[in-house]
Amino acid sequence: MSDKGMTIHLKIWRQARGAKTGKFVDYTVQNIQPAMSFLEMLDILNEDLVKKGEEAVEFDSDCREGICGTCGLVIKGTAHGPHAATTTCEVRMRGFKDGETITVEPFRAGPFPVIKDLVVDRTAFDRIQQQGGYVSANVGSAPDGNAVPVSKYYADKAMDVASCIGCGACVAACPNASASLFVSAKISQLSRLPQGGLERGRRALAMVAQMDQEGFGDCSNHGECEAVCPKEISIENIALMRREYMRGALKGD
Repeated sequence: MSDKGMTIHLKIWRQARGAKTGKFVDYTVQNIQPAMSFLEMLDILNEDLVKKGEEAVEFDSDCREGICGTCGLVIKGTAHGPHAATTTCEVRMRGFKDGETITVEPFRAGPFPVIKDLVVDRTAFDRIQQQGGYVSANVGSAPDGNAVPVSKYYADKAMDVASCIGCGACVAACPNASASLFVSAKISQLSRLPQGGLERGRRALAMVAQMDQEGFGDCSNHGECEAVCPKEISIENIALMRREYMRGALKGD
């Protein structure tokens, strides 16, 4: 690496808005500092493109702190990139070599149609969430902290899955384009808390039905979803989702 920083070669998927097909386009970005994030590197690329009068590469981002899940990209064939337990915005350029060629693609899944370039439509997740990812029963005002006892085991389990940010990496990594990890996280979070118990069966039936309606595939235990999840959600939640689904189907609650 020179004193001026790294040189990175990129193969980026470009697809016009409304187009059904796209292609990879080669770019070179220079003077990249190792401490930069991957998105900052793309910002520099876009600044160079705009200066040349070319169209900038479109990609999603918001918080850039690994919290919102907006920044989903497939980097070198892996959703969110080659670093474990990180979102795209948390990937640092020091993880790549000077002169390396990096492929950048959008999340690939039928239910996530490409809007433009690296931006995909993930509103299918919103529609699944709207089918039951909440507590609709009137539970009154906020109770005293000790009024509703919850064991530490279930509280910890609920907090673990509540960390799901709905980024969609699990879908992009799954060969079946399954959303089971995302849906199971939302179902597991509420089923483990007393406030969510009233609707647990109906919730599972409704959210799984919407998942199927959106065109997501079924889980076949490849485990790729867990491997790329930036919040390390466990696939054990998929087993719990299936139990909750059976509970709803058998009890009708």
